[in-house]
Amino acid sequence: MILAAILLVGGGTLTRFLDSALTALPSKAATVASEPRREQVAFGRTLTLDSGRDAHFEATARIGGRPIDFIVDTGATLIILRESDAARIGIRPARGDYTATVSTANGKIKAAPATLDRVELGGIAVENVRALVLPDEALWRNLLGMSFLSRLKRYEVANGRMVLEQ
Repeated sequence: MILAAILLVGGGTLTRFLDSALTALPSKAATVASEPRREQVAFGRTLTLDSGRDAHFEATARIGGRPIDFIVDTGATLIILRESDAARIGIRPARGDYTATVSTANGKIKAAPATLDRVELGGIAVENVRALVLPDEALWRNLLGMSFLSRLKRYEVANGRMVLEQ
């Protein structure tokens, strides 16, 4: 317990020190340093993602020819889209289409099932991918879930990197 308390206090102090050090840098350098590390490197049908400062893996996929930002979420059964992003790719569920019930951190909410014709991520493409559409207020980011990831040859996470291979 004592060790945990020391680590918490030390980590907080280090974070404040780094924040103040970044503030002292010229504005352009501070802007670059404060942006999340978000590299997406594709080699053929393999894609490597670097985790951001929050340890999430972010990726931009193309659906219906349009770029959509995601957080890769191995805990999500399906791809989960915010209504506004679903509308950008031509999916506009009617109120009566919200037939699935989803448990979120904020409780249960209704979602509309959908099928995405094609999801492209780097050189990887998966067709006929199951998804759900949720109201924007229920979700702050789109989730790239297992309905996409399980169709890959492999995905693995190590040392702050995620490798996806088709």
